[in-house]
Amino acid sequence: MKDTNSLSHTSYRCKYHIVIVPKYRRIIIYNKLKRDIVQILTLLINRKPDVKLIEGEACPDHIHMLLEIPPKYAVSDFMGYLKSKSTLMIFDRHANLKYKYGSRHFWAKGYFCDTVGKNEKVIREYIQTQLQEDKVYDQMSMKEFIDPFTGEPVKRGKKEKPFKG
Repeated sequence: MKDTNSLSHTSYRCKYHIVIVPKYRRIIIYNKLKRDIVQILTLLINRKPDVKLIEGEACPDHIHMLLEIPPKYAVSDFMGYLKSKSTLMIFDRHANLKYKYGSRHFWAKGYFCDTVGKNEKVIREYIQTQLQEDKVYDQMSMKEFIDPFTGEPVKRGKKEKPFKG
């Protein structure tokens, strides 16, 4: 199997583990839109012919991706494109969010990025098992006290339905 890719004068193996989170990690909003968000991100990644999504996982309050981005794109520029375009598409598809969160900021500022190097297999396994690890360690204990869709208080003891994809 070929380990590197090439452009006209460059051979490269540029793989990045990237994590992005919704602003304020609003779990209630994010869980309701998770499938749509995954479709939007996949569509935007596929629009860049040289960028490849190797692995991805949508956790309850963040997204892990293993991306191969060629050196002709700066990672920061690509992430700016991905987050800004996806925000516009999310607010266009879900107009009710515009009125509750009119500032049109869906993603938190910044992102996590790490180079993969020769550890691609380890990172892939980590991304694949991240959702199970979060459930085991119960890291998703953040609760919202006001439902962002209705504006009504969330009753204590109310359990969120898990996402099944």
